[in-house]
Amino acid sequence: MPVALKSNLCCAGVETHCGSKLLAGYRPPYDATCVERLVAAGAVIVGMTHMDEFGMGSSSENSAYGVPRNPWDDARTPGGSSGGSAVAVAAGLVPLALGSDTGGSVRQPASLCGVYGLKPTYGRVSRYGLVAFASSLDVVSPFARSARDLELVLGVISGADERDSTCQPLPPIEPERPAEPRRLTGLRVGVARPYVEAAAPGVRAACDAALARLAQLGAELVPVDLPHTEYAIPTYYVVATAEASSNLARYDGVAYGRRVTGDGTLQGMFAATRDAGFGAEVKRRILLGTYVLSAGYHDAWYGRAQRVRTLVREDFERAFAEVDLVAGPTSPTVAFRLGERAADPIAMYRSDACTVPTSLAGLPALSLPAGFAAAEDGRELPVGLQLVAPALQDARLMRVARALEDVLDAPARRAPAFGGAR
Repeated sequence: MPVALKSNLCCAGVETHCGSKLLAGYRPPYDATCVERLVAAGAVIVGMTHMDEFGMGSSSENSAYGVPRNPWDDARTPGGSSGGSAVAVAAGLVPLALGSDTGGSVRQPASLCGVYGLKPTYGRVSRYGLVAFASSLDVVSPFARSARDLELVLGVISGADERDSTCQPLPPIEPERPAEPRRLTGLRVGVARPYVEAAAPGVRAACDAALARLAQLGAELVPVDLPHTEYAIPTYYVVATAEASSNLARYDGVAYGRRVTGDGTLQGMFAATRDAGFGAEVKRRILLGTYVLSAGYHDAWYGRAQRVRTLVREDFERAFAEVDLVAGPTSPTVAFRLGERAADPIAMYRSDACTVPTSLAGLPALSLPAGFAAAEDGRELPVGLQLVAPALQDARLMRVARALEDVLDAPARRAPAFGGAR
């Protein structure tokens, strides 16, 4: 089976540049664990895909190597940061692709491109060989055109790995095989009010229709409140930028990638290399992260953000005491136009309002094609429904996605770039 890889997953001898000029020409001498396992299972790695530089972005426009286009409308973004992998699957180039999800970088593109995308529980898939952005959030995550293919690849890449200290010592994820696979009788699904309220009317209507299908399969829908959701975006952009500042400090022109001489001094070489190699968004996040970790500000910013992160996780724990899954829109809108949010970082960051909370909590979450909604020009574009499960209950997500796949029309529709009708 052909598989494409996001350009931050090490593949021996293949350029792994993370969308950055700084790593242009870098060819790792080893495979990431997930790549090793795919190849061992018989997969064929066919190429590397486009991404926002070092995974920092929600539209795939923050890259040194151009801009990918949504297969449903080539004037629109495919989402980010794993936009290239989503495009490759949605356009029919490959049946499977890997990305990485830090705050929604697989689920949001999956929603905007009309494919399946899964962020496993943090620690269920090894991060060995994944170039780090934010180490407490990054998760290797797959895209597929069907829930069954997603389940297949998850079983291959998950499981313990001694080379990653954050990887949980658990066996690969095995599918659930209930007696009635197409029935969800007894399943309680919490409908997340903050996600629904944040969504555009067309997105909300498509997700409501998909949730109604869940009810027809026997699930009980229950409204749930996640009161600290409104603080998730600012919390994420403190925690993630702080970790990015530390992780990207290694790119100084000594060991990796491109080197710029500067004024001839060591510090001058460091500064010139990083200035020439990093793009504007990466510089912005390094500056933010360095600030929140600096003396006198660490506890006021980073320490406080970690405490709010705990509150976000506790919101989900309370919800899961009452329900088996939490559901809501994956993205508040359909795919937006390229360039539309490029000059407004805050508007871009809010693209991940529905995905960031689950990343902060380390929970498994899946985006599935739920339907379509009209954009401002009247064109119908894909909408994703996000399902969130308790930690380590990845197989529960897959079972519900399989059941929904059989009764929803959206997964069967193909993008124009894949031969579908405009």
